[in-house]
Amino acid sequence: MQLIRPKKVFIVDDDFMTAELLKDTIQEKAAHQVSIFETGEDCFSALPQKPDVVILDYHLNSNYKDAANGLEILQLIHKNYPSIKIYMLSSQQHYAIAMQTMQKGATEYFIKEPQAFTAIAAAINEMR
Repeated sequence: MQLIRPKKVFIVDDDFMTAELLKDTIQEKAAHQVSIFETGEDCFSALPQKPDVVILDYHLNSNYKDAANGLEILQLIHKNYPSIKIYMLSSQQHYAIAMQTMQKGATEYFIKEPQAFTAIAAAINEMR
Protein backbone atom coordinates (compact mmCIF):
# COMPACT_ATOMS: atom_id res chain seq x y z
CA MET A 1 0.00 0.00 0.00
CA GLN A 2 1.32 3.40 -1.02
CA LEU A 3 1.55 6.15 1.59
CA ILE A 4 -0.49 9.24 0.68
CA ARG A 5 1.28 12.55 1.22
CA PRO A 6 -1.16 15.03 2.84
CA LYS A 7 -2.05 17.90 0.53
CA LYS A 8 -3.35 21.40 1.11
CA VAL A 9 -6.71 21.66 -0.67
CA PHE A 10 -8.92 24.71 -1.19
CA ILE A 11 -12.58 24.19 -2.06
CA VAL A 12 -14.41 27.17 -3.54
CA ASP A 13 -18.18 26.67 -3.64
CA ASP A 14 -21.04 28.89 -2.51
CA ASP A 15 -23.13 25.80 -1.68
CA PHE A 16 -22.13 24.93 1.89
CA MET A 17 -23.54 21.37 1.83
CA THR A 18 -21.72 20.51 -1.39
CA ALA A 19 -18.45 21.92 -0.06
CA GLU A 20 -18.75 20.00 3.23
CA LEU A 21 -19.60 16.73 1.48
CA LEU A 22 -16.63 17.16 -0.83
CA LYS A 23 -14.37 18.00 2.12
CA ASP A 24 -15.49 14.86 3.98
CA THR A 25 -14.90 12.71 0.90
CA ILE A 26 -11.40 14.15 0.40
CA GLN A 27 -10.45 13.61 4.03
CA GLU A 28 -11.91 10.10 4.21
CA LYS A 29 -8.70 8.25 3.25
CA ALA A 30 -6.00 10.83 3.94
CA ALA A 31 -5.22 13.64 6.36
CA HIS A 32 -5.42 16.41 3.78
CA GLN A 33 -5.72 19.97 5.05
CA VAL A 34 -8.94 21.25 3.46
CA SER A 35 -10.18 24.86 3.57
CA ILE A 36 -13.56 26.00 2.22
CA PHE A 37 -14.22 29.40 0.67
CA GLU A 38 -17.61 30.79 -0.39
CA THR A 39 -16.18 33.19 -2.95
CA GLY A 40 -13.33 33.08 -5.39
CA GLU A 41 -12.11 36.40 -4.04
CA ASP A 42 -11.71 34.88 -0.54
CA CYS A 43 -9.82 31.94 -2.01
CA PHE A 44 -7.57 34.17 -4.11
CA SER A 45 -6.56 36.22 -1.07
CA ALA A 46 -5.53 32.97 0.70
CA LEU A 47 -3.41 31.63 -2.20
CA PRO A 48 -0.11 32.78 -0.62
CA GLN A 49 -0.67 29.75 1.68
CA LYS A 50 0.30 27.69 -1.42
CA PRO A 51 -2.40 25.03 -1.76
CA ASP A 52 -1.58 21.97 -3.86
CA VAL A 53 -4.97 22.08 -5.54
CA VAL A 54 -7.99 24.39 -5.78
CA ILE A 55 -11.39 22.84 -6.47
CA LEU A 56 -13.39 25.60 -8.06
CA ASP A 57 -17.13 25.70 -8.72
CA TYR A 58 -18.03 27.05 -12.15
CA HIS A 59 -21.01 29.08 -10.82
CA LEU A 60 -19.98 31.10 -7.78
CA ASN A 61 -22.21 34.13 -7.65
CA SER A 62 -25.51 32.73 -6.36
CA ASN A 63 -25.08 34.00 -2.77
CA TYR A 64 -23.06 37.14 -3.47
CA LYS A 65 -24.40 39.16 -6.38
CA ASP A 66 -21.11 40.86 -7.26
CA ALA A 67 -18.86 37.84 -6.73
CA ALA A 68 -16.73 36.73 -9.65
CA ASN A 69 -17.73 33.53 -11.42
CA GLY A 70 -15.58 30.42 -11.47
CA LEU A 71 -14.17 31.08 -14.93
CA GLU A 72 -12.93 34.53 -13.90
CA ILE A 73 -11.30 33.12 -10.76
CA LEU A 74 -9.79 30.24 -12.75
CA GLN A 75 -8.05 32.72 -15.06
CA LEU A 76 -6.85 34.84 -12.14
CA ILE A 77 -5.38 31.86 -10.28
CA HIS A 78 -3.79 30.39 -13.41
CA LYS A 79 -2.20 33.72 -14.35
CA ASN A 80 -0.81 34.49 -10.87
CA TYR A 81 -0.16 30.98 -9.51
CA PRO A 82 0.44 28.74 -12.55
CA SER A 83 1.84 25.86 -10.47
CA ILE A 84 -1.42 25.32 -8.54
CA LYS A 85 -3.59 22.55 -9.95
CA ILE A 86 -7.18 23.67 -10.50
CA TYR A 87 -10.07 21.21 -10.65
CA MET A 88 -13.26 22.75 -12.02
CA LEU A 89 -16.52 21.44 -10.58
CA SER A 90 -19.77 22.17 -12.37
CA SER A 91 -23.27 20.92 -13.01
CA GLN A 92 -22.71 21.95 -16.63
CA GLN A 93 -22.46 18.79 -18.75
CA HIS A 94 -21.56 20.61 -21.94
CA TYR A 95 -18.34 19.56 -23.65
CA ALA A 96 -17.72 23.15 -24.80
CA ILE A 97 -17.74 24.45 -21.21
CA ALA A 98 -15.35 21.72 -20.08
CA MET A 99 -13.01 22.53 -22.96
CA GLN A 100 -13.23 26.25 -22.24
CA THR A 101 -12.14 25.73 -18.63
CA MET A 102 -9.26 23.48 -19.72
CA GLN A 103 -8.11 26.11 -22.23
CA LYS A 104 -8.18 28.74 -19.47
CA GLY A 105 -5.96 26.65 -17.19
CA ALA A 106 -8.03 24.00 -15.43
CA THR A 107 -6.21 20.73 -14.80
CA GLU A 108 -9.41 18.65 -14.65
CA TYR A 109 -13.15 19.18 -15.13
CA PHE A 110 -15.65 17.24 -13.01
CA ILE A 111 -19.44 17.14 -13.30
CA LYS A 112 -20.98 17.99 -9.93
CA GLU A 113 -22.38 14.64 -8.79
CA PRO A 114 -21.54 12.35 -5.85
CA GLN A 115 -19.35 10.01 -7.95
CA ALA A 116 -17.22 13.00 -8.95
CA PHE A 117 -16.29 13.64 -5.32
CA THR A 118 -14.75 10.17 -5.09
CA ALA A 119 -12.89 10.77 -8.37
CA ILE A 120 -11.59 14.13 -7.09
CA ALA A 121 -10.41 12.54 -3.84
CA ALA A 122 -8.64 9.79 -5.81
CA ALA A 123 -6.95 12.37 -8.07
CA ILE A 124 -5.71 14.30 -5.02
CA ASN A 125 -4.42 11.11 -3.39
CA GLU A 126 -2.49 10.26 -6.56
CA MET A 127 -0.82 13.68 -6.77
CA ARG A 128 2.94 13.70 -6.12
